[in-house]
Amino acid sequence: MIRTIIKDKPTRLYILLGGFFIANAIIAEVIGVKIFSLEKTLDIAPFDISLFGNSFSFNLTAGVLLWPVVFIMTDIINEYYGMKGVRFLSLIAAVLIAYTFIAFQGAIGLAPADFWTTNYRHQHINDANDAYRIILGQGSWIIIGSLAAFLAGQVLDVLIFHSIKKATGEKAIWLRATGSTLVSQLIDSFVVLFIAFYIGPRVSANQGEPWSLNLVMAICVGNYIYKFIVAIAMTPVIYLVHSIIERYLGAGLAAEMKRDAMGRS
Repeated sequence: MIRTIIKDKPTRLYILLGGFFIANAIIAEVIGVKIFSLEKTLDIAPFDISLFGNSFSFNLTAGVLLWPVVFIMTDIINEYYGMKGVRFLSLIAAVLIAYTFIAFQGAIGLAPADFWTTNYRHQHINDANDAYRIILGQGSWIIIGSLAAFLAGQVLDVLIFHSIKKATGEKAIWLRATGSTLVSQLIDSFVVLFIAFYIGPRVSANQGEPWSLNLVMAICVGNYIYKFIVAIAMTPVIYLVHSIIERYLGAGLAAEMKRDAMGRS
């Protein structure tokens, strides 16, 4: 039975795409605690864009490296497996993201071995356990914001993708894939920051100082500018992945799966 399932090309493709989709979503959440300077990474001068009364440079969460990949994978899966296929994987990803952070909290609560912390002192890290806690122990509102943004973005991406495909048919792959990603990334960018840094600190006193509305808007717009550029730049990747899948499945099976995907949606 297992051998039969694995030999089935559509099933094997779904497992491959789904695994890559979920892995990227979880990794993006974990690495997102780091804020990096895009300008320094590229060795260029800061842009210092004026947004909502704030000077914005591209200081971005490291998660932006992978979130465009997640939403492109959403569109690829959507193309061949429909809304239900994407929703199933999105729910699994959300549950596993939550599970990951629960596991982190459990690991943070473990008493560190003396030799472990001493070893890191030789590397000029005075308190390795505290560093471990800070890096992995993201605030509860950040986690809530991330999950809400992920699910909202996924739902919108799927709906917009299918609305565009119903209007254009099999033509204009770039329009339905890139267009749905641009809209879903817009919502994703705003939801996570509003919940994590504007609403959360106002509800819970232990979440740090709340950001002003203008600062949230400036950071949101700046993040979206980056995601917009990346989504456009990755359009050729969408065609490349489609080409690989079409060759793997064969034209007849691929066409049948795409028809079924629209019918199931």
